[in-house]
Amino acid sequence: MLYIVLAIIGGFLTILSMVVNAGLGKEIGVFRGTFINYVVGLSLILIMVLMLGSFLDIKTLASIPFYAFLGGALGVIIVASSNVIIPKIPAIYTVLLNFIGQIVAGIIIDYIRFDFISKGKIIGGILVILGILYNSMIDKKQLRDGNNA
Repeated sequence: MLYIVLAIIGGFLTILSMVVNAGLGKEIGVFRGTFINYVVGLSLILIMVLMLGSFLDIKTLASIPFYAFLGGALGVIIVASSNVIIPKIPAIYTVLLNFIGQIVAGIIIDYIRFDFISKGKIIGGILVILGILYNSMIDKKQLRDGNNA
């Protein structure tokens, strides 16, 4: 149960972070906003590492595969693209589109890792995607018709 609550909190904070970073990016520029995001994040994690004393030694770092370090690069791409996207489309659609990407990526990663993916996961993923697309079409129609019900 704790992990479910933490995942929900993490999801909430992810969206909040995207909106806050997009606001910063809109004010000072996409790349400057992304840079500030990572400088603040680096400062916070440095304080936490100093307080907890959880340093990594060179031997440990050398044993980590190269691709494991790509998370930071992917994070920069995610923050920068969010800074561009969020001001252009509503946050809910950004979240839904990201969710579609996550479903597809999850299916692909599971297939690569386990060399198998169940039909149920594929059907479930397709149903979620269709539900999201259907919901967005209804929202567009209501906005176009001026009916906010």
